[in-house]
Amino acid sequence: MTPLVWIGVALLGGAGACLRFWLDGAVAARVGRDFPFGTLAVNVSGALVLGLLSGATLSANAALLAGTATIGSYTTFSTWMLETQRLGEDGQLRRAAANVVVSLAAGLAAAALGRAL
Repeated sequence: MTPLVWIGVALLGGAGACLRFWLDGAVAARVGRDFPFGTLAVNVSGALVLGLLSGATLSANAALLAGTATIGSYTTFSTWMLETQRLGEDGQLRRAAANVVVSLAAGLAAAALGRAL
């Protein structure tokens, strides 16, 4: 891996994380934080893009930069799990279960749609 690719990973990874922060905040400001809709929007849109990328003819470095660096830093498994765990701790078991089921179903559907496109 060249130094230019490393720099690209760092820059695109930072950009993906910033975009995630912005979108999560924008969604939460619009609909509130009673349910983690911001994280859901981030992860589903990321799954769609990864589906698109998986069907694209990319070089190894381009796939690394687009998929791993950018979308990998944009999507967030850890936040999804933490928010689900917090819903459960707060006694909101239906919301916690809904977060898992909806996130998985919508994420898989988005990835399949991206791949089909």
